[in-house]
Amino acid sequence: MRILVTGASGFIGSFIVSEALERGHEVWAGVRASSNRQYLTDPRIHFAELNFSSPSRLCGQLAVLREKMGGNRWDYIIHAAGATKAIREADFYRTNTQGTINFVQALEDMKMLPSRFVFISSLSIFGAIREEDYSPIRDTDTPQPNTSYGKSKWEAEQWLRTQQDVPWVILRPTGVYGPRERDYFLMAKSIKQHIDFAVGYRPQEITFVYVRDVVQAVFLACERKEEDVLHRAFFLSDGRSYNSRAFSDLLQQEIGTRRVLHIKAPLWFLRAVCAVNGTICNWMGELTTLNMDKYHILAQRNWNCDIEPARKLLGYCPQWGLEAGVKETVAWYKQQGWLE
Repeated sequence: MRILVTGASGFIGSFIVSEALERGHEVWAGVRASSNRQYLTDPRIHFAELNFSSPSRLCGQLAVLREKMGGNRWDYIIHAAGATKAIREADFYRTNTQGTINFVQALEDMKMLPSRFVFISSLSIFGAIREEDYSPIRDTDTPQPNTSYGKSKWEAEQWLRTQQDVPWVILRPTGVYGPRERDYFLMAKSIKQHIDFAVGYRPQEITFVYVRDVVQAVFLACERKEEDVLHRAFFLSDGRSYNSRAFSDLLQQEIGTRRVLHIKAPLWFLRAVCAVNGTICNWMGELTTLNMDKYHILAQRNWNCDIEPARKLLGYCPQWGLEAGVKETVAWYKQQGWLE
């Protein structure tokens, strides 16, 4: 099969590329001209430079790529490209919403729609709901995104749902971790320095999914032929929920840090820090992890989600519990010298 993975140089995208190569597919890595290709060194990879901000340029780029494929098209497209951080709120919508719209419309215009279009969305589109009883978020719930990232992904989903001629499947992973990922690495780095920082005094139920389980779901979404998979959205987690200390305790165990100072700050303190830091960095034109989006993510108390539809319809069966996933992740950090 011929597969295009957009966002191929990113954390999730690079793992999808590796798995596709392992399965013997013809793999095209969708990248920007400026993308770092350190995890895309396999000589079997074909590269596809795509500019999602310009519909006309996209059509031109797709025409060239179709010619390179001998007039053929991709069988599967996994659209993993997207912005998880941005200096300005509009940047999320330009990349995650309008970029997706431009891409799908260009594929339609060039008659290059695949047999399956898998869109990587996020659990973040639902925001802080079901926090009274911590019950799992379900696909019948109404999304109430409270971050710019979540809103931009939700708008892309809403538009896709109007495209009944597009064979789309949406995946909504919860917090994805694993080798190469840098946000959770910041927590590992903090643990290495003997500090664990948390916020909020109400209990927090957190969910995780290891990157290799996300990749498993991607290929199930591509390959399942049942019609009830099409035009559906599926949550992805490892099937369990954890308290706020579980991840940091496992990091401490695997890193081998003997003593860690656990600091828990009130939400009002985090909100003030994120508001001030976000405003300053926005004014200076600099990216920051401490902004109001981050505040809402850390303040959310319930990240439970119902993965039964993914189990039943996709055949999704998560293989990596948190303990095994953290073990492999920290081993990779050490091997790469990230935790020196």
